[in-house]
Amino acid sequence: MRKKSGFTIVEQAIVLVPEFGNVVRKMEQQVVLRGQSKSTLNNYIRRIALLVSHFEKLPESVDTEEINEYLVSLALDPKSPSRSSFKHMVYGLRYYFRLMGLNKNAIALPSLKKENKLPIIMNMQELKALFAVPTLLKHRVVLTLIYSAGMRGQEVINLKISDVDFERKTIHIRQSKYKKDRIVPLAESMAVGLKKYLAAENPHIWMFNGKEADGRYSVKGLSWVMRESLKKTSITKDLSLHSLRHSYATHLLEQGLNIVTLKELLGHASIITTMIYLHVAQCQLIKAHSPLDRLYNFKPNEDQV
Repeated sequence: MRKKSGFTIVEQAIVLVPEFGNVVRKMEQQVVLRGQSKSTLNNYIRRIALLVSHFEKLPESVDTEEINEYLVSLALDPKSPSRSSFKHMVYGLRYYFRLMGLNKNAIALPSLKKENKLPIIMNMQELKALFAVPTLLKHRVVLTLIYSAGMRGQEVINLKISDVDFERKTIHIRQSKYKKDRIVPLAESMAVGLKKYLAAENPHIWMFNGKEADGRYSVKGLSWVMRESLKKTSITKDLSLHSLRHSYATHLLEQGLNIVTLKELLGHASIITTMIYLHVAQCQLIKAHSPLDRLYNFKPNEDQV
């Protein structure tokens, strides 16, 4: 994101407060050492840069009351109805203060209530409608792949051609969230689509090439494809790229997959995270019974009742 001056928000903050440059370097080092998400860190850095530019000093030099007033203005911002600017600023500041050993400042920040929103799921007809609209083969394939394998956006752009095993029908997702590898099934129909795409596009190293410095596609680009494709359908649900992953998880549960296996396929660290899909899945209800009857396939007749 660039300002009219030609400087990014972070560069502008460094010009105003040169010490902020050391902070940025320290935060970038911590991401490497802790194996954290670069996209999350960059978001935190931008938020802190906005505050630094506003007050023209580092956060620890800003009075607590002034920070609270600044946060209130973000919370009441009509341009951010979900209060996302406010929430991301609090998260960013909390991360910053803890990194700098200023836990007291982190604790003083307002606590954020976790929203217990259920994921929005696409039905089968909506998915078919979505996958049919992109005119570019690449766009059709990438959206279908996310649903077919339950992938996160970051996992898609990190996918290499060599990670797809067409013979074993598997996709190897490497070092994703929580620095975990996992292997998910490659759908037969998806294999056909990927082979057609590879023959037509001839990508290099990465499954989906883009304009990033290392030749990869970007998550922002994926989100754009999703938004533009949705516009061409009659779907009115409030959906995002991640809705494809939510739909994958829910549909597998509805098709009888056990939740422990689903947890592994999604790459969740805790099964508690996976259990949210139990609230939206329309699973067939099974009448309470004793397993003994199933053991002998026992069916009572009228004389036995």
